Amino acid sequence: MCDLAEYLPEQLPERSILHSDMNSFYASVEAMLDPKLRGKAVAVCGSQETRHGIVLAKSQKAKKAGVKTGMAVWEARQCCPDLIVVPPQYDAYIKYSKLAHEIYLRYTDQMEPFGMDECWLDLTGTGRDPVQTADEIRETVKSELGLTVSIGVSFNKIFAKLGSDMKKPDAVTVITRQNFRSLVWPLAASEILYCGRATTRRLARYGVLTIGDIAATPPELLQDWLGINGLALWRYAAGLDCSRVMTDGWEAPVKSIGHGVTCVSDLLNDGEVWHVMLELAQEVGHRLRSQDFLAGGVQLTLRDNGLLFTQYQAKREAATRSAMEIAQDCFRLFRENYRWETPVRAICVRAVRLVSSREPQQLGIFDDAARREKQDRLEAAIDDIRRRYGKRAVYNACLMGDIKVHEIGASEVTMPGMMYV
Repeated sequence: MCDLAEYLPEQLPERSILHSDMNSFYASVEAMLDPKLRGKAVAVCGSQETRHGIVLAKSQKAKKAGVKTGMAVWEARQCCPDLIVVPPQYDAYIKYSKLAHEIYLRYTDQMEPFGMDECWLDLTGTGRDPVQTADEIRETVKSELGLTVSIGVSFNKIFAKLGSDMKKPDAVTVITRQNFRSLVWPLAASEILYCGRATTRRLARYGVLTIGDIAATPPELLQDWLGINGLALWRYAAGLDCSRVMTDGWEAPVKSIGHGVTCVSDLLNDGEVWHVMLELAQEVGHRLRSQDFLAGGVQLTLRDNGLLFTQYQAKREAATRSAMEIAQDCFRLFRENYRWETPVRAICVRAVRLVSSREPQQLGIFDDAARREKQDRLEAAIDDIRRRYGKRAVYNACLMGDIKVHEIGASEVTMPGMMYV
């Protein structure tokens, strides 16, 4: 264990940070648009026909019955037999998200969205009382939009986010420098932002079970276990987060470009996995070219039919935007790491370590620069054909059959006038 006092600075900057979380957002919008759903067990779910039949959001009553986000519809119905399932209306969610943002901007221009239904607000220097303002925002959203929010008030972003999760729905939670040790440290390690399933499991192997355990673990040890993320996690748990709330309109720099899909049915062998990866890589390569990036590495995320996520990453010797090379790298990661204990349900292919394509690139010792340039021109030409005549105008011949991806129906691959490469 370590003595936190030796790491804490004498004085951290005084800040007033709010985190506003719209309660059961999708389900609340549905109930607001259709009053017959109010007070009932409601779940917003993806299409069951296209294998996206999982719970995207649930009402408070459904939550109390045991329905969880990410649960398959049939599982949700077992937990809650009277569950009302409705399809998502994304246009409505975007509309009400923007209306909520307009309310937040009445109080500060330092508003940083965290997804569609959450926002950080920085009231530092505005002269506003943060707790009073949080209550005012909560009442305004309720009266103007018919929705409720839970708001965390704290001296940094991490604890403000944690506070908004502590009391739901329609509540304000205040975490201060004086009370955060008693309020935050007894909570499970998984409650703190960016401590996901894999990190939680790894910490548990070392007996680190709570946020207080993270704060009391020497940061050097956390770095040995988790790399640079371990140091960040320690700072968050110790109350040392100083990350700023960005101004409205700020956009984070692009750090990765990916494309993922939940398959129509489970993938059962390497061949089926390769076809899906190659299909996904087409979009990744296209977006890399359109945004003038090259990928210095790839990341592969898998979800099996037990909904367990695994993720693998590898660095490339030479940066690329070739769909084929990206797919091959991901497939190599898959072959080296996946043990086929369960079928694969979902795949995401992602380009990481992005660099500008306009900058000179170091080629590998065995790279053929002429061949690489020719391949790049070919894929750019294919992009242009697809832009003019549709995504399925040109595609790999091995993707002609049923590759278990919804966008590629059997009727599409037999249409006349298509080219196979």
